[in-house]
Amino acid sequence: MSLPHVKTPIALTIAGSDPSGGAGLQADLKTFSALGVYGATVVTALTAQNTVRVTGVQQVPPDFIMLQAETLAEDLAISAVKTGMLGDTVTVAAVVGLLRKFAFGPLVVDPVMVATSGDVLLASDAVAAVRNLLIPLATLITPNLHEAAKLLGEPLATTVEEMEQQAWRLRGLGARAVLVKGGHATGDMAVDVLVSADGVSHHSAPRIDTKNTHGTGCTLSAAIVAELAKGETRLDAAVARAKDYLAQAIDGGRFLAIGHGCGPVDHLHVFRR
Repeated sequence: MSLPHVKTPIALTIAGSDPSGGAGLQADLKTFSALGVYGATVVTALTAQNTVRVTGVQQVPPDFIMLQAETLAEDLAISAVKTGMLGDTVTVAAVVGLLRKFAFGPLVVDPVMVATSGDVLLASDAVAAVRNLLIPLATLITPNLHEAAKLLGEPLATTVEEMEQQAWRLRGLGARAVLVKGGHATGDMAVDVLVSADGVSHHSAPRIDTKNTHGTGCTLSAAIVAELAKGETRLDAAVARAKDYLAQAIDGGRFLAIGHGCGPVDHLHVFRR
């Protein structure tokens, strides 16, 4: 007697590779798995990096980016998608093209610009392409404070009120919703601000004293995509569950001794516990 087939939610990450495993598509795949979602990838760039620095970046040719997407689309029923590191204007344009061509479901744009180590991951001339071409396609964008300021050409937000104001202005670029992340701010609580058609909501978690924060942005956006892939239609609910998952991953990551720099969070804490 054959067992019944259970429909498995599938999430897609369009991102760069981090060979150290803490960020990029590797972090996305771990997050998807931890949250019960099957992960697929379109690779946009290969990096040579560890927990201390990035020593090289090799962009994937645009036609091969499209070929990856075409091959996946003919076989997998993808329910939600995120973008991560794109690198340059040509890659942004290629990704915009494939997102317009295929119905991959809700789109979360993580506008990755700088690695945790401080190394630049998005060319300065590609910021305009992200702002003008990619963001208008997004269900949600998830910039940190530095990325929000860069996209708007404004000073860094220093208060929750300023984060709200920048989130509204970013939404004016065409995204359905904006989550401005406050992880780089100060204070006992890390506050993220979500602005959508439903208004404003704050998502807070206690700030954890740890150097192991490599890949936190990738992880949060991947967790949101996982919730959307499973059928969650309320953005604030998806963000709340993703924020809770990340907080536990950061807490668990305090006990990891991986590398000599900013180590990764513990994506698989749910299994270790």
